[in-house]
Amino acid sequence: MGSITSRAAGRRGLLRTAALGAAGTAVLATPNVSRAQTAVLRFQSTWPQRDILHEFAQDYVTRVNQMGGGRLRLELLAAGAVVGAFQMQDAVSTGTLDGGHGVTAYWFGKNKAYSLFGTAPPWFGDANQLLGWFHYGGGEALYRELIQDITRVNVVGFLSGPIPTQPLGWFRQPLERVEQVRGMKFRTVGLAADLMAEMGAAVVSLPGGEIVPALERGVIDGAEFSNPSSDRVLGFPDVAKNYMIQSYHQRVECFEILFNRTKFDGLPEELRAVLRYAAEAASSDMSWKQQDRFSRDLQVMVQQSGVSVRQTPRPILEAQLQAWDRVVARLEADNSSPHAGPFFKKVCDSQREWCRRVGNFALRYEASPVQSYNHFFARQG
Repeated sequence: MGSITSRAAGRRGLLRTAALGAAGTAVLATPNVSRAQTAVLRFQSTWPQRDILHEFAQDYVTRVNQMGGGRLRLELLAAGAVVGAFQMQDAVSTGTLDGGHGVTAYWFGKNKAYSLFGTAPPWFGDANQLLGWFHYGGGEALYRELIQDITRVNVVGFLSGPIPTQPLGWFRQPLERVEQVRGMKFRTVGLAADLMAEMGAAVVSLPGGEIVPALERGVIDGAEFSNPSSDRVLGFPDVAKNYMIQSYHQRVECFEILFNRTKFDGLPEELRAVLRYAAEAASSDMSWKQQDRFSRDLQVMVQQSGVSVRQTPRPILEAQLQAWDRVVARLEADNSSPHAGPFFKKVCDSQREWCRRVGNFALRYEASPVQSYNHFFARQG
């Protein structure tokens, strides 16, 4: 009987010890939870508040904030809230901003290879192939080399959000001949600026919010920005009625999401993962959302704003491709520094290798969407 009591007492002792241990753990753990600070990062886009591109930035921010579990929050600001669109990378690098949403073509003045990660030559079949190259074709390593070793900015970046072929742009008079490009004052950015200059245009690079006022005042003769949704809300149909679609000047593009490297490295590993994987999630969502919005807004501009949508004539498209050959050859041969032509060619070689294989597969493997679309939807007779 005594042995049974002793065993029961022993069990009670063990239970008391376990309970005390659990309580002790709770006492120790609770302060850690209560002291956990929410990391709040100021995150500015390079887009006007009303632009759908700013909305895409908001979609990314929303995903980060929802997945951050109360430990991470981005506060989104529109272009100009802290710095101008073209100053965003520097502001993130110095810590004036914690992060930002833009395109690599905006840093084109620092090194022209930046544009290869955004407004690349049209050897990519679509923007998703550009993102494929970035994630699986060696592009991300080259991007880090450009940021860390060549331009030495204190940032971490991800590419996200496939932007489809951008229109040639808005004009008061439609373009019908290559000769009309010569001498025209035209707004674009990145490598497209070199391309249009090669074709004889006088190129002016302006951030999104300044384009329509410049077109209205006659400071520029024509301009492109991005897509029907952006163009509609920014007011392009109010100052020009000829919308030229299909172009090789910006066949593909994607967004760049930047963070201050010091701030990023100081976050716990799981929060760094949230920032990266939210970029991938937002990228997918954007590719779906733009199907709806871009097509609807183009339709509205035609039906309600009297916009005339015209396909860019084939001779102009051919002239663009020929101009691309000259621009790429010249930039690859630029020996002004080890980080000019040699690195530019290194990135181009990597892209061409990817596009030769992936583009060949896509062209051979996919059935023609033109044939199927015409079968089901084209008017008969």
